[in-house]
Amino acid sequence: MKKFLTAMSIVLGLGFATAQQVAPATKTTTTKTVKPVKAAEPTAGKPAQKLKKDGTPDKRYKENQKLKKDGTPDKRYKVNK
Repeated sequence: MKKFLTAMSIVLGLGFATAQQVAPATKTTTTKTVKPVKAAEPTAGKPAQKLKKDGTPDKRYKENQKLKKDGTPDKRYKVNK
């Protein structure tokens, strides 16, 4: 019985030791194409939102009443759904 337990512990030990090895990563050479970014065209007239100095929408104006802090429409309101 002692020999059996010793043999099983060796087999399990070697099994766990080999299970931890990771296959080497293969190098893949992929080329990424960079698309030119179009510059935003300046809008003629008033901006869509009036912003505070920190960049958040100013809630005192009617067009900014139903916007989140980041300027996206707040989906809790029916007009923004």
